[in-house]
Amino acid sequence: MRVFLAGATGVIGRPLLTLLVRDGHAVTGTTRSAARAALIEAAGAVPAVVDVFDAGALREAVVAARPDVVIHQLTDLPDEADPEKIAASLAANARIRIEGTPHVIAAAQSAGARRLIAQSIAFVYGPGREPHIETDPLLPADGSVSARGVHALEDAVTGAPGLDGVVLRYGRLYGLGTWTAVAQGRAPLHVDAAAHAALLALTRGTPGIYNIAEDDGTVSIAKARAQLGFDPGFRIGKHQAGPKIIA
Repeated sequence: MRVFLAGATGVIGRPLLTLLVRDGHAVTGTTRSAARAALIEAAGAVPAVVDVFDAGALREAVVAARPDVVIHQLTDLPDEADPEKIAASLAANARIRIEGTPHVIAAAQSAGARRLIAQSIAFVYGPGREPHIETDPLLPADGSVSARGVHALEDAVTGAPGLDGVVLRYGRLYGLGTWTAVAQGRAPLHVDAAAHAALLALTRGTPGIYNIAEDDGTVSIAKARAQLGFDPGFRIGKHQAGPKIIA
């Protein structure tokens, strides 16, 4: 099928691009950097150099791609785990979720896409018994900049007219391209497994929200296992490619 991947050179976008192309999908991937467009092309996809805050340019790129599915993997994270840089990035990520997500939705609707998959986070649940299920309350939107961004993104995606909206609440990432090679903190998630969850969500799962993390008792991943076939142990190097898909 035709897939538009917003954030194709990001931490999750890179392994996801590999999986999408490997499975035979026709992919258009975005980056804000012209220098990184070559990475997308080398992976076997069509690059689109566009900023999510430029609604008109984004719409043109998505409409040109004619995607069946749009995947929103956009973030603005520093390359290193510098506390000052991380703190500064929280507002940038919230802006993407609050201001950028409506642009992605509008572009997907204009292009006639039928499904929208977007990344969220699994560590903004409010206090309460664990493991948290997807219907448990989140921290209030006015509690932090991250919570405000998550509420805005999730409400927009799951309420988008004409689109099957799927939200993947990712745990704390580790692996290639992240800040740590090993699991750290609660609800960890390897970046390959995160990417694979998005690949599975192309064709599986009812619209709605899914916890995507390792099963450490922090969040329940029963829904993702049952509906998506999610496996937190998935690693790209340990799994063979599936059957090719005719785009």
